[in-house]
Amino acid sequence: MGRPSKPIISRERAARAALKVIDKDGIEGLSLQMVAKKMGVKAPSLYYHFKNKAELLADVARLLMTDAEVSTADIEHSDWREGQLALAVATRRSILSHPRAAPLILQFFPRHLMLASYDRWAGKSSDIPAEAKMQVIEGLEKLTFGSALFGALSIATGNDPMPEFDPDKYPHLALAVDANPLSEEEMFIAVARKFIYAF
Repeated sequence: MGRPSKPIISRERAARAALKVIDKDGIEGLSLQMVAKKMGVKAPSLYYHFKNKAELLADVARLLMTDAEVSTADIEHSDWREGQLALAVATRRSILSHPRAAPLILQFFPRHLMLASYDRWAGKSSDIPAEAKMQVIEGLEKLTFGSALFGALSIATGNDPMPEFDPDKYPHLALAVDANPLSEEEMFIAVARKFIYAF
């Protein structure tokens, strides 16, 4: 029997299979055997592409970033702030679409994937001083990933982001919660926009 014209295993295909396993069984339920079974291959074949399970998980974390759906028009928006915000929203959505895999962002943070984007924004943001540019990059990064990770934890555990509380004990918080008309994503956009436009 001849070799298949397309390789049965590729790093990306294996990472996508691993992501499906994690979506169903969580990170703790992932094994190379399960990934291999999902791909229709033997587990030892995966070791040709990955030294160990950690290397596979790092590729899954990369997928959470690279699968962010954002248009070129949004990225190249004439207002760098709106372009950066569009990318932040898309990244957050991508992470939230796989809540059980979200902790991998902390363990295998693929910051190198964002360097070209950061360089582009630093070049386009000529209306803010150079010493403030890293504040924008760091701040928006923390807002995006913090919001995504808390949201993913809420989805994965089935717990509301804001726990139930006694409004008589916390009257000011109760008023603020009742007055808030925004969804979780709308809240993220509003907060991120206020942050970016503060510069």
